Amino acid sequence: MYSEKFQESLAAVEAAREKNIALEPTRMTAEQKDTVLSSFHPDYKTNEFSVLTIGPNKGDKVPKELAAMLQAHSRIKDAEIDLENPDYDTDVLVIGGGGAGASAAIEADEAGASVMIVTKLRIGDANTMMAEGGIQAADKPNDSPAIHFVDAFGGGHFAAKRELLSKLVCDAPEAIKWLSELGVEFDKEADGTMVTTHGGGTSRKRMHAAKDYSGAEIMRTLRDEVLNRNIPVVDFTAAIELILDEDGKAAGAVLMNMETKELLVAKAKTVIIATGGAGRMHYQGFPTSNHYGATADGLVLGYRAGAKLLYAETLQYHPTGVAFPEQIFGALVTEKVRSLGAKLVNKNGEVFMHPLETRDVTAATIIRECSERGNGIDTGNGEGIWLDTPMIEKIGGEGTIMKRIPAMWRMFDKYGIDIRKEPILIYPTLHYQNGGLDITADCMTTNVKNLFVAGEAVGGIHGKNRLMGNSLLDIIVFGRSAGQNAAKAAKDTTVGKLTLDHVTAFENEITEAGIETELVSPKLLPNYTNQKSI
Repeated sequence: MYSEKFQESLAAVEAAREKNIALEPTRMTAEQKDTVLSSFHPDYKTNEFSVLTIGPNKGDKVPKELAAMLQAHSRIKDAEIDLENPDYDTDVLVIGGGGAGASAAIEADEAGASVMIVTKLRIGDANTMMAEGGIQAADKPNDSPAIHFVDAFGGGHFAAKRELLSKLVCDAPEAIKWLSELGVEFDKEADGTMVTTHGGGTSRKRMHAAKDYSGAEIMRTLRDEVLNRNIPVVDFTAAIELILDEDGKAAGAVLMNMETKELLVAKAKTVIIATGGAGRMHYQGFPTSNHYGATADGLVLGYRAGAKLLYAETLQYHPTGVAFPEQIFGALVTEKVRSLGAKLVNKNGEVFMHPLETRDVTAATIIRECSERGNGIDTGNGEGIWLDTPMIEKIGGEGTIMKRIPAMWRMFDKYGIDIRKEPILIYPTLHYQNGGLDITADCMTTNVKNLFVAGEAVGGIHGKNRLMGNSLLDIIVFGRSAGQNAAKAAKDTTVGKLTLDHVTAFENEITEAGIETELVSPKLLPNYTNQKSI
């Protein structure tokens, strides 16, 4: 199964394990972090970005693949849409069926608004379901939202919008309480105290988890609450264009049945974009940990309607995606594996960095170890670095892996790898969309009235890098807030005449800018029918 060099490297890791467990790697200085990021992080590869020539962010750079979608033709360019007779009419239209969309719908319903969820797959088919490690909240005596803020602000390179990050950390303890009351089964000690652990970049143990099924457990609970409330869910139906009214307010969406391609109209007093991330765009050819529908739809819809983007040039490449075996190439290996004691080790059995640096620094350092220093392991499908998982059992005792990260064990066991006894091979995988639509503290976009955004489609909450556990947190904090504020705005909104004039205006911009493209957007689903994945 393994080549001779592969086996030699594996033997070197095993021989050095006892020494490496006792080793305390030093953390990088700020200058060292800046150097490794600027030299090796994918966000710094200038030739992989394009400058937008049309739209509200004209002149800004974004990944080439995203630029192509933002400046593509509308899917309804030549379609006849009957706006006079909508198929659906609701107070609050939620686009997206993940954790942010479900949280928004629950709170909008709680506020007395009529609400409907539309999702191109099924409710719960989202990155939320795939999140493993946990959710941050400063709810222990030695912690505080202020300390949480400092950790996250620094981890995001001091670029987060302060009002958004402040809301995130201050509302975090209440978010945990809300989820617990809904039925989320967080890990607890025998006396009922919440179990908390460290994550990369955290100065306190504030990671709450449900083993390594955290996102699935949260999504299970939110989905049940949506269904128990009888909130309408229109699944396998994508939003392909926003509708505005004659006053420029968001007032619904054009929908497309994913099977029949039938076009439908949903009228609403307010709209919430909760469409999630962009991993299936496969920027720079990277594999991804994201679910099948993560194709940046919300950014495209919002942009064409006039909403501005913030930090759309920044992505998070999770440092530990599966590098071997190839059947699960790119799948997420939760950061919790490192928080429990596993260290990153090169082909020579050497620990080359602190295992809990921030994600961008860790990813860039792994890339450096493989590319510049030549210390990666040839997997037959690229290179990887060892994550020495047997350290966990030696540090925490026999049974720790099955108790704390059973999903990780099961994922590798399917392919004959027992992570309790063997290290695993990892390499960075495209994981999170740091940038997104620019919003104010009430979750409304800065320049399109009654268009709200929550979850991964938001830009600015985390700055230019996100700490582990703050994404599951932001879908709850900003999902709930978007639902509450959208319901409130709906009460005072009278919808004017529906219009798609902004789509026509955008098509004119494409023509005037001399952009020649046959692409249509949003992308909706990736195409894996040939060797190209974009």
